[in-house]
Amino acid sequence: MMKLLIIGSKGQLGWELSRQCKRSGFLYLAVDLPQLDITDQSQVENAFVDFKPSVVINASAYTNVDKAEVEPMSAFSVNSTGPANLARLCGKYKIPLIHISTDYVFNGTKGESYLETDPVSPLGIYGKSKEEGESKLRSILKEHIILRTSWLYGVHGHNFVKTMLGLGNEKKIVKVVSDQYGSPTCAADLAEAVLTIVGSIRNSLENSWGTYHYCGQGVTTWHGFAKAIFEIASQYTSFKLTHVKAITTAEFPTNVKRPPFSALECNLIKKSFGINPKPWKESLETTIERILTAS
Repeated sequence: MMKLLIIGSKGQLGWELSRQCKRSGFLYLAVDLPQLDITDQSQVENAFVDFKPSVVINASAYTNVDKAEVEPMSAFSVNSTGPANLARLCGKYKIPLIHISTDYVFNGTKGESYLETDPVSPLGIYGKSKEEGESKLRSILKEHIILRTSWLYGVHGHNFVKTMLGLGNEKKIVKVVSDQYGSPTCAADLAEAVLTIVGSIRNSLENSWGTYHYCGQGVTTWHGFAKAIFEIASQYTSFKLTHVKAITTAEFPTNVKRPPFSALECNLIKKSFGINPKPWKESLETTIERILTAS
């Protein structure tokens, strides 16, 4: 029987992976700090020896884009050293590794959706640390899947959707950037995609190792995303909010450069694994309903 080691169980994706594994009958162990620190190779090895996983899923990451600029060592430790440790031990114990990465490995100047083969050029510490983690993983372990995603949100944890819902109850006007484009991705959909890949690894001797993109279908701006959140949520609740105001990146108070267009092309994952992302707005409706009608 397949045994999955899910690392990063407190995060949005790790939580969804655990929920879906429970429902589908996968045998799994879901871990996070302080139980398992991927920057500590001996801790990782102990977990491998004790649990004997068939597949490792690394859903852990240092994801605070702004904070990474002032804590670069922490970002590189988690996003680069950690995946390298996992890759070395997965190689030693002959275990495939599924690793989650980000659209922020690109600089966003292409002007159209990025292919897996497009050159990377991250703008900030977060993107640079994730790109270095990808690169180290590839050089160490052949039996890997790197899954880049974007604008992740879900029922659990901190994310843009829940932030907007909170601000809608506090403010009459919410200002949101309207000149950064991307594809919102539902954590539940991404978890489903990961488990589909796990099933493919289980059922096939010839696996399509390498790098893939997965995000919600369609492209929007943060402003468009925010407007959709309030349009959908207003079916379930009322808000103090009266207006979602569009602002430029230059007007937003941050020192971190973000890619202006970071949508991802997802044809390869469809071709290799039969995974077809849902329209982002459809998944957003499902998620908001789950958030606002949860008992």
